[in-house]
Amino acid sequence: MDIQELWPGGPLFRQSEHFRLSTDSVLLADFTQLRGAKRGIDLGCGSGILSLLLAQRDEGLSMTGLELQPEAAAAARENAVLNGLEGRVELLEGDIRQHRALFRAGSFDLAVSNPPYFPADRGAVAPRADRAAARTETSCSLAELCEAAAFLLRTGGSFFLVHRPERLSELCVCLSERCLEPKRLRLVCHRADSAPSLVLLEARRGGRPGLKIEPPLVLTAPDGGESAEVRRIYHR
Repeated sequence: MDIQELWPGGPLFRQSEHFRLSTDSVLLADFTQLRGAKRGIDLGCGSGILSLLLAQRDEGLSMTGLELQPEAAAAARENAVLNGLEGRVELLEGDIRQHRALFRAGSFDLAVSNPPYFPADRGAVAPRADRAAARTETSCSLAELCEAAAFLLRTGGSFFLVHRPERLSELCVCLSERCLEPKRLRLVCHRADSAPSLVLLEARRGGRPGLKIEPPLVLTAPDGGESAEVRRIYHR
């Protein structure tokens, strides 16, 4: 495993063989609004980058990373220690679907997730269980993820996640059916003239109806380099 610094003075991140750092998680961390939250949870935390980024933004925030795969959970635990955040970033090896046995209802002010994007019954599934779990819903469906977030969040708490645009309708239905009202939406596009490749969404536990659609996040500048917003997000 190699150690990377995301940007000068930013978090150190030890990559694991099968759980690599993704741009999706960095974009999601930037999209997440903390609003004075004290306790947060990353559902399916992988190697733990979301918890690290959010905990570094606010010293008053403690994060819990919940991860099913032992190798990823171990890497996330190492990353918390590597950044001196073991006192505020706790890693728990466990199953999102067993959330009621692991936590009390309403335990968290915010939840975040970069979940698998593809249903297990559509397309090929990777032969390795860890790779399959990272890409397809073999261990937790979208509905089960939303169910866990709804149980774990206090009323007024927010759930932030990144997903694929083709599943946006399904995602909004899953959230709304569990009293998680979609409140903010941002589309991510590679170029200004290209179709969205990702969606960033915030839903609020017990929130009133009303969805704010923010300007798209464009990754590439007209000259083919990184956009100004990407440079801001990565502190370049």
